[in-house]
Amino acid sequence: MGLIDTHTHLESFARKGALMDVLGRAREAGVAAMITIGTSPEDWVLYREIAQVNPGVVYFTVGLHPCSVDREWEKAVGEIERFWAGAQASGRQTMETSETPPLPTPVALGECGLDRFHLPKNDDEAAARIFAWQQAAFAAQLEIAKRQACPVAVHSRGAFRECVEMIDASGVDWNRVVFHCFTEGVAEIAELAERGGFGSFTGVITYKNADAVRAAAKAQGFERLMIETDAPYLTPMPHRGKPNEPALIRHTAEFCARELFGVSDERFAEVTTANARKFFAI
Repeated sequence: MGLIDTHTHLESFARKGALMDVLGRAREAGVAAMITIGTSPEDWVLYREIAQVNPGVVYFTVGLHPCSVDREWEKAVGEIERFWAGAQASGRQTMETSETPPLPTPVALGECGLDRFHLPKNDDEAAARIFAWQQAAFAAQLEIAKRQACPVAVHSRGAFRECVEMIDASGVDWNRVVFHCFTEGVAEIAELAERGGFGSFTGVITYKNADAVRAAAKAQGFERLMIETDAPYLTPMPHRGKPNEPALIRHTAEFCARELFGVSDERFAEVTTANARKFFAI
């Protein structure tokens, strides 16, 4: 059974004309599928097109990343649900005309959330204004996720407490929430688990100084684990410092299987792939 990269960004590869090579290397590395994650209106249509021509291999999400939030955030968020409605309309057209293949539907909303790390460092007023926009955009997207009854991929950097409180207040089903690129500790993963939520783990888990991340993964437990690349970022060892891509999830998987959980590579792929397929309904 192949692995699933539950969170990657294929835009840079597509823009450089390297996408087919990247997908080919992923296939050779045993990656069965991947989910390319929307961050702004600039990549949503591209990702839908990539998913449409790679059915069963590439899936996509639509969401407004907190670092893409600005004063025009309402306009962007207002476009999100059209990607569900547009797919349904395309499906009806296909049945009626048998000419146009149906557009794929997003498998999750995200990534969305809050990010303090990238706020202005020397302008408290601007930082407060932008963070307030992030909170409003996140709340609006959680409302959409509740209406669509879809999974939510959460970006949380320096704002774990606020993210948890906002999800609690939203009424979104915690069983459909994943905090991607989880880099908090055992206490935080326990908070997610007691609510029914998940953390997914990147190549950071292979880094020498990531003891807290490894402890969190073990605390969540192998039976609830999902992994991701967050490519082109966060390349796992032994390739740290080079551009990341879905094929390199193999290194994260092997490290986790052998060093953290003491299971075979095959068993690791079986469990994490089943978790991903169940969570994203793919």
